Amino acid sequence: MQPPESLPTSGSPDTPHDSALQNDGSQGPSVPFPCRRPVRITVAVLLGAFAVFMLAWGFLPGILDPTFERHIQDKDVIVGMTREQAIEAWGSPYQMNITYTDRGVRREEWVYEDWIDAGSVKHRYLYFEEGVLVGGWK
Repeated sequence: MQPPESLPTSGSPDTPHDSALQNDGSQGPSVPFPCRRPVRITVAVLLGAFAVFMLAWGFLPGILDPTFERHIQDKDVIVGMTREQAIEAWGSPYQMNITYTDRGVRREEWVYEDWIDAGSVKHRYLYFEEGVLVGGWK
């Protein structure tokens, strides 16, 4: 029997992966780009800034126009309006569906009909809970 051939201990590595595993002490271990500390910090800061922006986006219209006067003049509705403000902006609805939850919360669905021509109609919906607009769909 012959002894098994030994693996080469010196010389150039066969693959780029092997060269990353070899540590000659001069460059240190190779770290993938996404795992480097400055890249991780940059990504974390950007994701945090995006999260803050998304949270602020929901509150920004109410802060800039707290009485919704500009939205009413533009015939636009926004979450947080009262029933009266929505009527000022869009007028009276074609149909109102009122329901109550198990806990007694009053929910209203307002349906608006916009006739495009004699054969087609477009519907818009507003949803209220306890007299405050919580959502809508055009």
